[in-house]
Amino acid sequence: MLSETLQHQLVITAIVLISLLIIRAITNFTIAKVARKNGINEARIRLVFRYVSVTLVLIAIVIVTYIFGAKFKDLALIFSSVFAVIGIGLFAVWSILSNVTSGVIMFFNFPYKVGDKIKIHDVDFPITAIIEDIRAFHLHLRLDNGNLVTYPNNLMLQKAVTLVKKDAIGDHDSGV
Repeated sequence: MLSETLQHQLVITAIVLISLLIIRAITNFTIAKVARKNGINEARIRLVFRYVSVTLVLIAIVIVTYIFGAKFKDLALIFSSVFAVIGIGLFAVWSILSNVTSGVIMFFNFPYKVGDKIKIHDVDFPITAIIEDIRAFHLHLRLDNGNLVTYPNNLMLQKAVTLVKKDAIGDHDSGV
């Protein structure tokens, strides 16, 4: 038979996990509603769903370890050590993190959709192209000559962009 303390911990854990599942469902519903209202394709919606799920899993791990007796100072030591290692690793690949963050920002606030023809005002490499796909790290842009260009998300937020023609290819939900 389980001890009373363990039963209590398991009940609290179940409540926390159910609460986080409800929060996940509400968050995903809200994201999907906003995304469909703005004409964002399904692949980008699923990507943001994954970001939310990973964040909630990390929160659940922290809460459950605390419920089962880990002290706050022990958790702080573990997380500071883990974040120090991750920070050093991410410093080496900061552009990846920058592109992912830009991708999330673009998900919620990006005036251009798949199929729009845009002009990127870059002094060194000006581009006029149709947006074929918007990914986590970059956009796929189809040039007028048929070439495919992958353009980093963080540069899309740094450069001036003009909408040349809305819905140039006629399909906002294309791409995976």
